[in-house]
Amino acid sequence: MNLVLDIGNTRIKWALFEADRRADHGTVAPAELGSLGRRLPWERAAVCASGSADLHELEAIGRPVHRLSHTSPIPITLDYATPQTLGPDRIAAACGAWSLYPGSNCVIIDAGTCITIDLLDASGIYHGGAILPGLEMKLRALHTFTARLPLLQHVNPAGDIVTGRSTSESIVAGVFTATRFAVEGFVQHYTTHYGAVQVLLSGGDATLLKAGGTAALQAAEVLPHLVLTGLNTILNEQ
Repeated sequence: MNLVLDIGNTRIKWALFEADRRADHGTVAPAELGSLGRRLPWERAAVCASGSADLHELEAIGRPVHRLSHTSPIPITLDYATPQTLGPDRIAAACGAWSLYPGSNCVIIDAGTCITIDLLDASGIYHGGAILPGLEMKLRALHTFTARLPLLQHVNPAGDIVTGRSTSESIVAGVFTATRFAVEGFVQHYTTHYGAVQVLLSGGDATLLKAGGTAALQAAEVLPHLVLTGLNTILNEQ
């Protein structure tokens, strides 16, 4: 079995795969990495870690552990000017998209702390994309860097608000609605230049972005395990 791990600052998302089938998955704190590795029946592992995560306890178990980077053997081509700066989560998500939609143009949107928008074309070439502040980051910035704007709770607004008729509604328009407009604009741009695209959404705010969006986002597939799927794809091709 393959063990795949997406290691963040405060939690680790993990999954066990048998071939292409996800057999189990969950979330643990970084301090639990060693105990997780000891209790699961895995044969090899792949790790996506943006920072300098300590894998010593996992590696000490004595099974192969691969830390994903831009030099890893992957099933797609990276057409990126500075691949050494490319987040491994973006690489893994693109590989996951390729495994699910081979031969298709894919726009991959990861709506987390930051929102990343990436283009993978039908030839399997990753072109890069855009990095935007995430929804919570925008809400906190408006409150932190102004004297009077309140900190709104990160909740799903009741429908799109374009013209806010109160301060709170104006913040919703400037954060939630404007973010949807931006994401939809990127999707439309890639559709114009590449033809039909498959839109894939992941990250904690994926369903929030999809709700109330235009047809492009309404048709998007929400894939919360896209990074883990990509890591498993990379392992299977080694």
